[in-house]
Amino acid sequence: YEPNSEMQSSSGADGDDSLYPIAVLIDELRNEDVQLRLNSIKKLSTIALALGVERTRTELLPFLTDTIYDEDEVLLALAEQLGNFTMLVGGPEYVHCLLPPLESLATVEETVVRDKAVESLRKISQEHSPVDLEVHFEPLVKRLASGDWFTSRTSACGLFSVCYPRVSSTVKAEIRQHFRTLCSDDTPMVRRAAASKLGEFAKVLELDYVKSDIISLFTALASDEQDSVRLLAVEACVSIATLLPQEDLETLVMPTLRQAAEDKSWRVRYMVADKFSELQKAVGPEITKNDLVPAFQNLLKDCEAEVRAAAANKVKEFCENLPEDNREQIIMTHILPCVKELVSDTNQHVKSALASVIMGLSTILGKDNTIEHLLPLFLAQLKDECPEVRLNIISNLDCVNEVIGIRQLSQSLLPAIVELAEDAKWRVRLAIIEYMPLLAGQLGVEFFDEKLNTLCMAWLIDHVYAIREAATCNLMKLVEKFGADWAQNTIVPKVLGMANDPNYLHRMTTLFCINALSDVCGRDITTKQMLPVVLKMSEDQVANVRFNVAKSLQKIGPVLEKITLQNQVKPVLDKLATDKDMDVKYFAHEASLIRTPLTFLPLTVLYSHSALCSIPAYRVRSLSRRQTQTLSGRWCNKLFFFFDKPLKSPSMLSLARETSVELDVVCFGLCQATVTRL
Repeated sequence: YEPNSEMQSSSGADGDDSLYPIAVLIDELRNEDVQLRLNSIKKLSTIALALGVERTRTELLPFLTDTIYDEDEVLLALAEQLGNFTMLVGGPEYVHCLLPPLESLATVEETVVRDKAVESLRKISQEHSPVDLEVHFEPLVKRLASGDWFTSRTSACGLFSVCYPRVSSTVKAEIRQHFRTLCSDDTPMVRRAAASKLGEFAKVLELDYVKSDIISLFTALASDEQDSVRLLAVEACVSIATLLPQEDLETLVMPTLRQAAEDKSWRVRYMVADKFSELQKAVGPEITKNDLVPAFQNLLKDCEAEVRAAAANKVKEFCENLPEDNREQIIMTHILPCVKELVSDTNQHVKSALASVIMGLSTILGKDNTIEHLLPLFLAQLKDECPEVRLNIISNLDCVNEVIGIRQLSQSLLPAIVELAEDAKWRVRLAIIEYMPLLAGQLGVEFFDEKLNTLCMAWLIDHVYAIREAATCNLMKLVEKFGADWAQNTIVPKVLGMANDPNYLHRMTTLFCINALSDVCGRDITTKQMLPVVLKMSEDQVANVRFNVAKSLQKIGPVLEKITLQNQVKPVLDKLATDKDMDVKYFAHEASLIRTPLTFLPLTVLYSHSALCSIPAYRVRSLSRRQTQTLSGRWCNKLFFFFDKPLKSPSMLSLARETSVELDVVCFGLCQATVTRL
């Protein structure tokens, strides 16, 4: 494409550069770099605004229509852009100008591009007037529906429903005929597309045509040789059933639905199970009781695990939607026996799906039935080897708690939890620890303190390190849930008491707990209760404990006040830095050098010795006035210093040689000052 000579001469004569945007667009669209072409397409709206509505219609859109031979991601972006182009071509009056490029995009081979083009066509169809719809849009649908390639015919299936309600009776008859033709197309992909839009199309048809046309199409598609077509017909069944009167459902829909529930393909049966609750609401209580209950039983007992899992996931919802007058009887007689079998299913996905909903049955069946029939199932799943099953049970304990009460729950389920928490296999214990914060939230702080607090503390002295580490993280999550006051009264004293344990591993666990709890407990508890214990442990006889003291001081430093750091922490780090053990010295040096707050230093000059040799002058440059965190992690609230002149003092240079690290300084508490080289 090249601008015509008349436009070139006119622009050259008056110096008008209005053609430049389209020239840039064309250059980038022809570029070998896909990313440049993609960026150009994403700028179409900007280009269209620069060109104006008339030139967009007469130049830009024809050019785009003629150049739809590109990478899929470029075409996808183009299809999306054109759906928002109505006002850029002059409004609804000219929206039909967008149809040619979108029609071309709706015929390409890549599915996502076609789908996006159809989406944009559906969007702009609403902006056509009824006259324009028949003159411009409906002919496009016919061309696509009768195209030689299956790609255009599949795209046409998504457009019938948007134009049907707003056209004349004659055109409606033509549209119905085209849709019937596509439903019996030779290509499975076209029949699939028609089946996926059957329910949507049925919603816009008159009821008489639903009975005369749609039902026959539904029956044919549900009996198609391709299971991918049959399973999509199941989705359409939900929409069709909601449109028909109750008296017509038994004769027009149910035979096909029964056939689908027993289909030879597990994918079709899976779709029936997945849509079962929607089907149940659509057909009503009487048909549910007579037909769907037996069908649901069969799905729960299906030979394929995927089907059983889909059906198990619908157990609660199906039971909730049963008629209230005989709901309990149906559940106890027909559903619960199947559920009991699924609890011990060989497939973990089936058990997990059931565990996610089974607790909800307690609110439906009531206290007595829950205690007698459901609690044994909960216990069995709580001991299941699959962690996801156990998690789903623990996650929904509140449902049972509301029905049977916390005391009954503790007598029945908590012994099983405690048993797992003390299991000989450490991986089982680890799994229970991971669920403990969730369980604590379900049970509440009082009950937790009474029944589970001791258990959580016992994990801290487990002989397996992974358990001790997980128990430490568990304490932090519990404090986040129950608050610092609870921690101060319940957790912190017990943790600090371990500092005197004869086993050095337990003393180290104390330090790990302090590291985890310092942030959530806050400055006051950390300074008054935890810090003295950490400082005292710096004299421990075991080197591993001492170097972990250095690491703990580095970790809790950001929580402490600077005067505490200066008067209490720094002397201990200095002492550890001269320790006879190399590891202790190393970690003490690391804590002082990298994480030590700036107040430890008389001046925060940075740069290595080599940098100082080559750069004679330094300045402090203030940045924007905003809250900024120092490298050490703590918030400063006073001005340390604010220089705006070269720093050449020998003492400053000497300090810089010793530190050899980069630190930030906070000026005024809100302005960050950074030492920069000049």
